[in-house]
Amino acid sequence: MLKLSAKKIRELDSDRAENISLNVKRNPIYIVLEDVYDTYNVGGLFRLADALAIERLYLCGITETPPNHKIKKASIGTYKIVPWRYKETAINAVNEIKEELKQRNLIPEVIAIEQAKNSISLFKVKYHFPVIFILGNETSGVKKETLKQVDKIVEIPMYGVNKSLNVIVAGAVVMFTAIRELKNRF
Repeated sequence: MLKLSAKKIRELDSDRAENISLNVKRNPIYIVLEDVYDTYNVGGLFRLADALAIERLYLCGITETPPNHKIKKASIGTYKIVPWRYKETAINAVNEIKEELKQRNLIPEVIAIEQAKNSISLFKVKYHFPVIFILGNETSGVKKETLKQVDKIVEIPMYGVNKSLNVIVAGAVVMFTAIRELKNRF
């Protein structure tokens, strides 16, 4: 598979980026960002989405979209390669994904990465693919109405004084655990 440096990705014109994107073998993972406020986090999540070769990234609510200059910078240009869409709400994004997958006789598992009373430890989760991961706002997390629509809530155990991790780090920890499970099955 083609591997490009940050410099090369930044320099890609849109036609070449689209051609590269179409030739990436995608994993059955979708990421939904709900009201992620910090544009540098959005850019970092594009990099994570590329690293995981996900099917599609959804930017929802107040989440800024490319070509925002901070997203362009933080993503090192991966926003040109990662398939993405904007939806007004995370629930709209999840419903769109479910409808698309239903046409292929697939039922996705919907997982919020969040701290909640009914969350499951990262170390006890068994993933089912395709999977939709929802990441929420840096301060308030995933909305309560969205949490009511998910199949599971996954939480990363925190052993120190700090209560939580940055949204990019939390997403990476959970999603790389999931993809490891996926790759070990096949």
